[in-house]
Amino acid sequence: MAFDEIETPFGKSGRIIGGAATYIAYAASNFVKPIQQVSVIGNDFPQEELDSLQQRGVRLDAVEQVPDRKSFFWAGKYHLDMNSRDTLVTELNVLGDFKPVIPESYQGAEFLMLGNLAPSVQISVIKQLKTRPKMIVLDTMNFWMDIALDELKEVLTMIDVLLINDSEARQLTGEFSLVKAAKKVLTMGPKYLIIKKGEHGALLFNNKEVFFAPALPLEEVFDPTGAGDTFAGGFIGHIAKTKDISFNNMKTAIIVGSAMASFCVEKFGTQRLVEITKEDIDTRLNEFVQLVNFDIALV
Repeated sequence: MAFDEIETPFGKSGRIIGGAATYIAYAASNFVKPIQQVSVIGNDFPQEELDSLQQRGVRLDAVEQVPDRKSFFWAGKYHLDMNSRDTLVTELNVLGDFKPVIPESYQGAEFLMLGNLAPSVQISVIKQLKTRPKMIVLDTMNFWMDIALDELKEVLTMIDVLLINDSEARQLTGEFSLVKAAKKVLTMGPKYLIIKKGEHGALLFNNKEVFFAPALPLEEVFDPTGAGDTFAGGFIGHIAKTKDISFNNMKTAIIVGSAMASFCVEKFGTQRLVEITKEDIDTRLNEFVQLVNFDIALV
């Protein structure tokens, strides 16, 4: 839960609400409630944003507010292709020494989504849960591969699903082929691997099967900042709603995640996620079905 300041070819956002936990919560709350949020904020985080999350069924029992410090802040500028960006400012602030505490009211959670944070923090959350969730999904990035690889490898032995992009899969394994990279990742602990490929969709692997989900072709991508986190929120939201952790249901969850991400990029920050309705989501999901639906006659 943080502040972002984003510049794209379409304009500048100014200081807006961001953070992986915020995007994940907004996306997942369309499918399941309550969302039990774990995060840290400073004294500058607006009360109206906390109220907005609570109105959507997000519980804030484990959101620590530090009274005399500021929230995490990130500023970035996207290139013309909207796939690459430059980080202009990173201020860790309260996130720099965050030590999450899982309250008794959160014990017994069936599904755990670990957003992109230090592996040591992710490990701490898992170890505080008295009963292991049915499914643990973890997001990470190249930064942690650079500075905390040993801890990252440790947490990979504790999870079920790893969520990374294609360049991170290659960095983690040293393999250029994504199929070879996936095979190597699946020996590190996760039972499933999702490789996000941005505007080119996502791949789902287990030891025996592969599934590819396209991304919806969009006329305009306004701000891709939270797309990966929104994808994660849609994915885990669908899994938690259906309580089905089969490979077949994960295929559907990836389509749901992709649909949610396609909304996220239409406006700056979380703005579009706050607006959408169930009807919007159903319509968008139907567009995905039409995108990949075809009949073929084998002669």
